[in-house]
Amino acid sequence: MKLNIYNQKGEAKGQKEVSEAIFGVKVNMVLVNEAVVAQMANERPVLAHTKIRSEVRGGGKKPWRQKGTGRARAGSSRSPLWRGGGIIFGPNSDRNFSKKINKKAKRLAMFMVLSDKIANNGLAIMEKPALDAYKTKVMNEILNNLEPAFAPQGGATVDKGKVKNIKKRTTKRSILFINDAKDEKVTNSGRNLAGVKIINLDNINIVDLLGSRNIIFTDKAIDKLEAVYKK
Repeated sequence: MKLNIYNQKGEAKGQKEVSEAIFGVKVNMVLVNEAVVAQMANERPVLAHTKIRSEVRGGGKKPWRQKGTGRARAGSSRSPLWRGGGIIFGPNSDRNFSKKINKKAKRLAMFMVLSDKIANNGLAIMEKPALDAYKTKVMNEILNNLEPAFAPQGGATVDKGKVKNIKKRTTKRSILFINDAKDEKVTNSGRNLAGVKIINLDNINIVDLLGSRNIIFTDKAIDKLEAVYKK
């Protein structure tokens, strides 16, 4: 499979051979959904925590003697029956929302999303941008030049509505820019652009791939991707 390589002006400067094993995989929505749910569950923080009676402060002394007062017997003010006491069956930080997915299945799901992007003209390859300074205007012009490389939105094989927790996108700019390595000038030049997210290849994940309508790889990022995942 061959894809065009564009320069910063949006001009096609040649073609690049890409692996069918990564960019020509048939989409399986069940597997894609499983990978998305697993990633988001593993990133879910456990915040809510209520104290049980052993964690509540005070209550070490018996409130009153066992018999002779006419009141119900009580051994501690930390009892769940008391105001300010422990909580029964409340949420706690011991909960575990993580889900396991096999490494090969996770990778295959990512390949399916990349293959779908190519099949619907949602993926482009460009030469690594050479920015002389931190300029948001220059980065914005580069992305505008690459807009014609993408097809209009619609007709995607991966139905995002069937994948849990993936927000529906509007027709506004939605670009994921993937660089081969950390580049401060590229990252800082594009971080204030609405609808643009810039990551390194080491941080590639299926949620970001599905959450963006269009994906831009640098040519070196494609080489690194194939070197890592074609093993």
